[in-house]
Amino acid sequence: MVSKTHGATGDAKPALSRAERRRRQRQGLPLVEAPGTGLAAIRARTRTAGFRWSLGLVLLGFVGLGLSQAIPHDYGFMELGFLFTLSVYDLVLAMLGLAVAAAVAPDTRGVRIIFLTFLAVLVVMLSFFDPIFRGVMASPLGEVLYLVAPAAVISTGTALWVPGRWAVLAAAVAAAIVAFSFSLFVGLDDLGIGILDFTVGTALCALWLVVAPALLLRQFRGPWLVIPSRIVGSWLVVIGFIVLGSLYMPQPENAAPPPPPGDLQLIIPDDGSAPTLNGEELPLDDGNQTDGSQAGEGTQP
Repeated sequence: MVSKTHGATGDAKPALSRAERRRRQRQGLPLVEAPGTGLAAIRARTRTAGFRWSLGLVLLGFVGLGLSQAIPHDYGFMELGFLFTLSVYDLVLAMLGLAVAAAVAPDTRGVRIIFLTFLAVLVVMLSFFDPIFRGVMASPLGEVLYLVAPAAVISTGTALWVPGRWAVLAAAVAAAIVAFSFSLFVGLDDLGIGILDFTVGTALCALWLVVAPALLLRQFRGPWLVIPSRIVGSWLVVIGFIVLGSLYMPQPENAAPPPPPGDLQLIIPDDGSAPTLNGEELPLDDGNQTDGSQAGEGTQP
C-alpha cells in the first residue's frame, strides 16, 4: 500500500517546521528545499531575494570604487578613508578571512557575533583612540605593537581551522584582533581637519569587506565550503608568518656615506686635464666657453 505521507514514489521530503520556515524567510531562502547539488541548486539559490541583495551589496562597493578611480575629481576625506582601507593589504586579507568565517558559521547567531564583535571593537577604538593608545603604549604591549598586524592575519587563518562549537568563538577573537590592529593604522594616520569623515570612510570600507562577501557566500552555504575555507585559512597563516618574518629581515646596507669635508682631496693637474676629487674625475664645465663663443659670434659684424 502506498503511503500518503511520502506520495506515490515514497521519496517526498517532509514538510519544513515552523521555525525552519521563519529562518528561511529571514534569510531569503526558498521554502521548498532545492536540489542539494548541481546546477539546479545553484539556479534555485540565485533566484532568491537574499542572493540579489547580497550580490547588490558586493557590486555597490566595486561600482563606487570604479567610479572613484575613473572620474577625475577632488577626493573627499570619506572617499580617501575608503581607499586607505584597501591600501592595508594584509588586514584586507584578514577581513576577507573573517567574511569566510561568517559564511561557514553554523547559524545566524554566530554570524551576528562575528559582525558585532568586529564593529564594537572598531567603534570603541576609533571613538576613544587617544586614551586607549596611551594606555597601550604604557603597557607591555607597547613594546611589541608591530606584531599586532601579523597576529591578526594568523589568528584569522587559524580560526578557519577550528571545528565545531569553538569555531564562532575563535572567529570572534580574530575579529577583535583585526579590528584593533586596523584601528591603530587609522588612528595613527592623523589628517587633522576632516578626520571624522576620513574615519567614517575607513569604517564603512572595513565593514563592506567583512559583511558583503559573507552574506553572498552564505547563500551557498554547505559542506562544500569547509575545504575551501580551510585552504583560505592556510594561506592566511602563511601570509601572516611571511609578514612577521619581513619585520625581522635585515635591512639592505646603504652605500658608504661621503667622507667629511676635512678628508676631501682635490687634485688639479698642471697639464690642463680634468681635476680629481678623492680619486674620481670631475667633469669639466664648458658652459662659460660656450656662452663666450656665442657672445663672440653675436658681436661679429
